[in-house]
Amino acid sequence: MNPKKEIAIGFIVGIIANILGVLAYILLFSDLGIAETYAAAVEEDHVGSLLALGAILNLVAFFGFLRLRRDYRARGVLMATVLTALIILYYKIS
Repeated sequence: MNPKKEIAIGFIVGIIANILGVLAYILLFSDLGIAETYAAAVEEDHVGSLLALGAILNLVAFFGFLRLRRDYRARGVLMATVLTALIILYYKIS
């Protein structure tokens, strides 16, 4: 088992889970399409909120990997979540 590879897999899973979470939120709760919702979020400075809601799926991936005893993959998901938090911070500050 290569820890770097396992962390990379977890990171990629975390990014994909976040993207799927954002898309699921848009499709379930927005009356607009994906592009229109994103444009409205940019216009109204709600991109950070949109990303935060999408990151909820990272909880499922994180605890799923912990349950399967894939600690390094869970660490990668945590790193993806921290990256998302930094991006949200960037949008809130600027």
